[in-house]
Amino acid sequence: MPSVLNISCYKFVDLPDAAEWRQRLEDRALELGLKGTILLAGEGINFFLAGPAADVRAFVDEMRGDPRFADLSPKESWTDTAPFRKMLVRVRNEIIRMDHPTIRPATGRAPAVSPQVLRRWLAQGHDDGGRPVVMLDTRNDYEVAAGTFEGAIDWGLGKFTEFPGRLQENRQALAGKTVVSYCTGGIRCEKAAILMQAVGVESVYQLDGGILKYFEETDGLGFKGDCFVFDERRAVDNGLRAPSA
Repeated sequence: MPSVLNISCYKFVDLPDAAEWRQRLEDRALELGLKGTILLAGEGINFFLAGPAADVRAFVDEMRGDPRFADLSPKESWTDTAPFRKMLVRVRNEIIRMDHPTIRPATGRAPAVSPQVLRRWLAQGHDDGGRPVVMLDTRNDYEVAAGTFEGAIDWGLGKFTEFPGRLQENRQALAGKTVVSYCTGGIRCEKAAILMQAVGVESVYQLDGGILKYFEETDGLGFKGDCFVFDERRAVDNGLRAPSA
């Protein structure tokens, strides 16, 4: 069995002390020999880590000691070697840039649909209320090219900051449908779903945990191709393995 545990995780939470966390997390990650990326901002944290399972889980458990991070729930996959070359910890204005300051996920999430429920909806062709379900890909075009849900709406985004404008242009096409926004791990589709609610899209959900959690908890029904990931693997299949593995 592969020996390196890879995790991805994010949490939108008010974090005015983001700069103070930076050095603390960097020191502890280096002490444990972990590799990856941690992004901090006033709106929360987004991180990708790789290393021996005991060390990765120890790092997350220590973070959970702060009540703001008590419910961290990383998505997991395994590799033979770490798909990162070093450990980077950065403080930014947003953990995922949307350039839309009125969208503040820390003050309240959009409704989320679990991977198991989404799989059932896709299999039956509608949600539990009989409404047609449309999948909305909130990722960039090069990520979509690696794989996406069959029949999904793709607005050809070059970067996530383009999403608000595309939504305004295409909002009417979403009327009368249950819209499920999705992305790699949940962070972009969470902001996207909140914005869709704010502009009046009637029935909208985010895929809880994104494509990676969907692969982790289901057989990947409806997803064609591989999921692009931001590490040296470049992509994973619905078994969370690099396609060449």
